[in-house]
Amino acid sequence: MIRGISIILRALEPKDVDLMMIFENDTEVWPVSGTLSPYSKYTLEQYYKNSTQDIYTSRQLRLAIELVTEVSSPGITIGFIDLFDFDPQQRRAGIGILIGDKAHRRLGYALESVSLMVKHCFDTINLHQVYCHIENANEASLRLFARAGFRTCGVLREWIAYNGIWHDVTMMQIVRPHSVL
Repeated sequence: MIRGISIILRALEPKDVDLMMIFENDTEVWPVSGTLSPYSKYTLEQYYKNSTQDIYTSRQLRLAIELVTEVSSPGITIGFIDLFDFDPQQRRAGIGILIGDKAHRRLGYALESVSLMVKHCFDTINLHQVYCHIENANEASLRLFARAGFRTCGVLREWIAYNGIWHDVTMMQIVRPHSVL
């Protein structure tokens, strides 16, 4: 568990499958997530079963974002944060986040989640850099990652297509300060 002020990043639990069904099958987020069709419960259950593997084995890591509450009661899970395309040789990974519960968007939870995950990447996993791809019209995500210390390193022209139109994507990265080989 990675504890912040307002949120906790925690390993997935069986109860998260139902929430993943809701969040991952929300067609509003499909253009930014690359999803083309709904996920079945079986598929998400299999994903959960494989998510217990070490990041070095699975090359990915998904953590639930849970609101901090009193010690005796479980928090509300509001989203998920992912590391993907983990490359241990080059010490980098991609990052993605979804605050699926719309009532909890734009309240600072995503920034805290990204900041905690980046710190975990640098301090625990020993990554050199973390990167993301953000569709240019997604101004909220561009601001979020810029506020978390990510810098634009390029634009991928006509990188993704949805609604019959090609869209540019901004590539951003954060490089670990004073990283050594």
